[in-house]
Amino acid sequence: MRFALVNPNWCFAGSVYFGCREPHLPLELGYAARALEDAGHEAVIIDAHLFNLSLGDLRARLEDFAPDFTVLVTAPTYLFWRCAQPELTVPELTAAAIIEAAGVLVAVGPHPSTSPGSVLAKLRADAVLRGEFEQALPLLADKDWREIPGLVFNWRGSLHGKDGRVQTAKVEALPALSWPDEWISRHVHHHHRFDAPPRGPGAEVEASRGCPFGCVFCAREYFRGAYRKRPMATVLAEIDGLLSRGVEYVYFIDELFLADRPLLSELAARGLKFGIQTRIDLWKPRDLELLGRAGCVSVEAGLECLTPDVRALLGKRSAMSTEQMVERLVMAKNNIPFVQANLVDVGCESPDFVAEWRERLRGRGVWANDPVPIFPYPGSNIYRRKWGEPDDLAWERALQDYHEGITRLSDLQDAWSMPAAVGS
Repeated sequence: MRFALVNPNWCFAGSVYFGCREPHLPLELGYAARALEDAGHEAVIIDAHLFNLSLGDLRARLEDFAPDFTVLVTAPTYLFWRCAQPELTVPELTAAAIIEAAGVLVAVGPHPSTSPGSVLAKLRADAVLRGEFEQALPLLADKDWREIPGLVFNWRGSLHGKDGRVQTAKVEALPALSWPDEWISRHVHHHHRFDAPPRGPGAEVEASRGCPFGCVFCAREYFRGAYRKRPMATVLAEIDGLLSRGVEYVYFIDELFLADRPLLSELAARGLKFGIQTRIDLWKPRDLELLGRAGCVSVEAGLECLTPDVRALLGKRSAMSTEQMVERLVMAKNNIPFVQANLVDVGCESPDFVAEWRERLRGRGVWANDPVPIFPYPGSNIYRRKWGEPDDLAWERALQDYHEGITRLSDLQDAWSMPAAVGS
């Protein structure tokens, strides 16, 4: 069977979207292509974002390939599945443009994982696959659809598969990815790098997936939940392949990059520059020194809030006080060129208090953003507390709630978003 794996040409104008808008490597599609090929199928990745393809160009590529199945993602790259755009504008336009050339159209991503019936109808897809889909795609060609966990489709006048099951990938089996030279040469973006202008291409790599913590704002109930690690040998083989193609900088998309000393020691021997996101309270001083020696030039640290009461409200379990975490952030800054303390706004800490803390942090070299209003993503605990299990109106409900509560922009937002429904 022939599978086309499609990443749309993303545009986020007027969107509540906190992720980066530059193209990134579609790691999930890379894993999926390898799983399909290993199962004896033919797979091609068409990344309309990286190659800036028009809808006409994308349709022409599909017509040339003549797929039996087309898999369409509803959010850009695994890096941003947990903070996806609420609306389906781009996937809808893409699906409408390609549907006649798509063969069997299957949607994957955070939206079908939480609201499968809605996405199925809006994209006019034949099926949606919930959860971490990459290793499950061969089942579409080889198995009775009614037996595939997480697959939702119309069957005899009703939806089959809305039983709560989702796909969970075996992360230890994900292969080392290799990208064509043309892809690497186009990847000029260095995600979250501020220490120096890029000289060579950038890339993204996954060393681990998921998080053992349960912060209420994190969309983790249907994908990328339990903490799992890829084998170090696989990660290093992937990185060595990127280095051989001239990649200068790698961003680890891990939700929680931890102090893996053997991995850091190997990275130090390679002279690579890289960035991570992590929790600063999980790093010891000697590990921060090793992180700097290993080549880390950018750290996003989830501080989120500044008082114990609000930390408890957000489910941020930590043995450290705010003062101790600030000292640890400063230790990180002594070893790493750029360190950011991420803050969120839950309306419980006064603006003056937060501004004072931000100035204290910035005065010691740590950049802290103006707190970002929390979006109640379907699949997060905060959504469940408000409304229960996500349904087919979950994204519209979350978006309406966000717009009713927001009164200002943070410095991570460049424009007011439009209060658009998911399907508009």
